[in-house]
Amino acid sequence: MELVTKYHGIREYNDDDIIVFNKGLPGFKELKNFIIFPLEKNEVFSILHSIENIEVGLVLVSPFTVVKDYEFKIPDIYVSELQIAGPEEVLVLTTVTLSSDIKKMTTNLKAPIIVNIKEKLGEQLILDNDKYKIKEPLFKENDN
Repeated sequence: MELVTKYHGIREYNDDDIIVFNKGLPGFKELKNFIIFPLEKNEVFSILHSIENIEVGLVLVSPFTVVKDYEFKIPDIYVSELQIAGPEEVLVLTTVTLSSDIKKMTTNLKAPIIVNIKEKLGEQLILDNDKYKIKEPLFKENDN
């Protein structure tokens, strides 16, 4: 199938590429079906794109590229809802806030997106943890 996106051109996908967010995403509760693809010419970022609305695509990054020891426990209710059998089935990504000034780009470590890559189910969690920020800088200045 073909998805003609507003900002990322035409994307080919199959039924088995679709990730279902049964509860939608915050701000997009009505949208349930998404695909993930890499951002053009950039291996760090990917796009979580709605197949129901050509204008809705979120830039994502692996939180482990920002915080090497990023960790949290997925609450049992989400493990059950996402049908997670083991850690190898889990993909963790965080949303990125873009800026023309690279120093102002942030990622939301407090609300990771969890995807069961085997069952193709996803959910955005809100962590009850003050360790992580909603606006964590993507690029930190070197302390030299």
